Amino acid sequence: MTDHLQKQQIRLAQVRQEHLLKFYDELTPDKRLQLLRDLDELDFDEIKPNWERATISMNANGIKLDSRMQPIPEDQILSIARTSSETLNAYRKIGLQQIAKGHVAVLLMAGGQGTRLGFDNPKGMYDVGLQSHKTLFRIQAERILKLEQLAEEECGQRGRIVWYIMTSEHTMQPTLNYLEANNYFGLLVENVMLFEQGSLPCFDYDGRIILDEKHRVARSPDGNGGIYRAMQRAGVLDDMKRRGILYVHAHSVDNILIKVADPIFIGYCVQEQADCAAKVVEKSSPNEAVGVVAIVDNKYQVVEYSEISQKTAEMRNADGRLTYSAGNICNHFFTVAFLQKIGSTYERKLKLHVAKKKIPFVDNAGNRLTPNQPNGIKIEKFVFDVFEFAEKFVAMEVPRDEEFSALKNADSAGKDCPSTARDDLHRLHRKYIEKAGGTVHGDICEISPFVSYAGENLEQLVAGKSFSSPVYLSEAPMHGHL
Repeated sequence: MTDHLQKQQIRLAQVRQEHLLKFYDELTPDKRLQLLRDLDELDFDEIKPNWERATISMNANGIKLDSRMQPIPEDQILSIARTSSETLNAYRKIGLQQIAKGHVAVLLMAGGQGTRLGFDNPKGMYDVGLQSHKTLFRIQAERILKLEQLAEEECGQRGRIVWYIMTSEHTMQPTLNYLEANNYFGLLVENVMLFEQGSLPCFDYDGRIILDEKHRVARSPDGNGGIYRAMQRAGVLDDMKRRGILYVHAHSVDNILIKVADPIFIGYCVQEQADCAAKVVEKSSPNEAVGVVAIVDNKYQVVEYSEISQKTAEMRNADGRLTYSAGNICNHFFTVAFLQKIGSTYERKLKLHVAKKKIPFVDNAGNRLTPNQPNGIKIEKFVFDVFEFAEKFVAMEVPRDEEFSALKNADSAGKDCPSTARDDLHRLHRKYIEKAGGTVHGDICEISPFVSYAGENLEQLVAGKSFSSPVYLSEAPMHGHL
């Protein structure tokens, strides 16, 4: 018996996980090595408390939080729709100054695959069917480039926005290959850093770690809240510090309307000296199944739809607006100092969210089975669970039609799908042209990020002109039909 195997047997016996070596003697030398590698990666000092915390979380599921909740105070939330253009321009200027100084980075959560879209690649590589056929990755990269240019025009110096991209184990290589094949869409390669999301073992209901195969431990991604640990492990926080980055805009890849490193958002948060912030959209109805940002026990958090009663969901203010209306859209601001505090101190205290799942497993006879019913749990962390650790938290309510259109489902679902994402972008870009004094006949309308980041500087191109669909204002402007 090797020393390595003996050490593992002792370790596993101490935490009642000896079953993980049950089939060791049947394995080929290669598979034995693979199993021992899997076991080496298990940190039992963490796994035992994780299981205990997950059990508490599982038992707390279904508990309503109504009596402990308060809405975000009015002085902690800025509504774009109810703020003067002068104030917004002042915030924008502050944001552009920070970008020009190289103080701003983007943290992109891009671990998801396009499986639900019937697409085998990372979701960021998906083309929703725009005239330009630009993918989500390309659109977002081009918005970064345009923003660098706008900041330079405003401030007279060119700051670089570093793009940190968190992938999963399965999306890392395809994402890297795609970026390399497309020359990083014009971004400097040294300003794009990919790093990988972690994973956590899957458990049965008795706290035993599940074997996926005789030689493999069952694991699942640790959720978008795993980003804090992944950044620490990959040296991202050190890299930010070395580059002098102070502020980070974090968002998920699947929002086609995302204002990447939005200077108004950055400027507002800097002005307010916030260490953590969230963009929110007003809930469309009391029953919209979206989490809301609220205060629970004097701390900010996202309260899931299932955690409040119908009565609380329907509460309205004197002006008729929902009391709990701040819908969470995975769109956040952090200071680098706050992220470092999370990495060094609070990451271990993040809530654990538990999902009961059908997890393939190896039975006692060594057969790999796929169950018909949930047989175990997967543990996840959520990116927004750091809100409670913020010393100064603020929120910004943004118009949904301008800033949020998620891509989650295939077109057959009829919502949050390629056709709705495409239509929402067409509608917004048409609005930009009309606001700048142009007229658009028809629905198909696209403006390249190189022409305008968010509707600015279009007057000289479109004022007094009439366009017929399909309209495409591209890098070489005026590909629309006059």
